[in-house]
Amino acid sequence: MTPAVILDQDHPRALAIQGLVDFYETMSPTSIARLDRYYAPDAHFIDPFNDVTGLPAIRRIFEHMFTQVADPSFEVIDVIAGPDRCVLIWLFRFGAPGSTRHCIQGASHVRWDAQDRVIAHRDYWDPARELYERIPLLGWLMRGLRRRLSAH
Repeated sequence: MTPAVILDQDHPRALAIQGLVDFYETMSPTSIARLDRYYAPDAHFIDPFNDVTGLPAIRRIFEHMFTQVADPSFEVIDVIAGPDRCVLIWLFRFGAPGSTRHCIQGASHVRWDAQDRVIAHRDYWDPARELYERIPLLGWLMRGLRRRLSAH
């Protein structure tokens, strides 16, 4: 996997953003130990299933990911950056027991502290479409609900 080319090197957070992208794109069970290089001790992390504060809690989320899915990987496909925040657009690929590989597209809104560490991280992705619709009976119900609520 080739790390994403992010920003002009003149951007004030170019190194911090590139470091975070590289961390995500090369994440492994052992690299999670280096989370404190990228996240502040009191960082706040939110995704569709978690809302936690602090490095130990964030570390547990990533450790849990490696126990729940096979061969997870992130690929950052775009970055939108301001002086103290950025949005990473990503693909998350993983395997599940007895199934093919899956891919979820999402985005992470990240805010930085004065030391170029993540102080706030919020993931945006659609668990209904990306996960629940793939479960046999639940998927049938979720797809039906989506069709019923659709304006089309």
